Amino acid sequence: MIENFTLRPLENPVYVQANLATYEQDGTPKDWEVVEAYDSVAILIWHREHDTFILVKQFRPAVYLNNGDGMTVELCAGLVDKKLSLEAIAREEILEECGYDVPLETIERVTAFHTSVGFAGSRQTLYYAEVDETMHAGEGGGIDQEQIEVIELPTAEAETFIYDESVAKTPGLMFAFLWWKNRVGGTKT
Repeated sequence: MIENFTLRPLENPVYVQANLATYEQDGTPKDWEVVEAYDSVAILIWHREHDTFILVKQFRPAVYLNNGDGMTVELCAGLVDKKLSLEAIAREEILEECGYDVPLETIERVTAFHTSVGFAGSRQTLYYAEVDETMHAGEGGGIDQEQIEVIELPTAEAETFIYDESVAKTPGLMFAFLWWKNRVGGTKT
């Protein structure tokens, strides 16, 4: 339950920096409010034995501003805020958030794209990983007071889930499901 939700200006921000961008476009002076933010990785995780996607559910204050609930269902993801390869960061996030210890060499890069293009434009790199119960090394749930719930969504329900507007989700998750259906879903063993 969320209580006493307020907004106030940032002092000494850690993860984002708000700025006013000024520029000329075809000789016309313009300005636009932008946010500098970290790039990120996201991982579509498919559980081979359960034929499910491993997803995370968590509270997002920005979503709360728009829907009064703030709970989102997302891909496992994390900020690129350390000097590790993107694959290594993805592997860490899978273990921390979802509790699976996935060999680094089995994490497959899918593509990269820009998110929040209207105000941030951060780059997110999408990965794919397959897991089974032999890789289950812990409960997940995040670190440092993160409150992440690990959920499993049957792959047969993914398309319905994409169009369920009652669940807050990211475009990256929806793209990942479609990628999986086109690339992996027809060939799974």
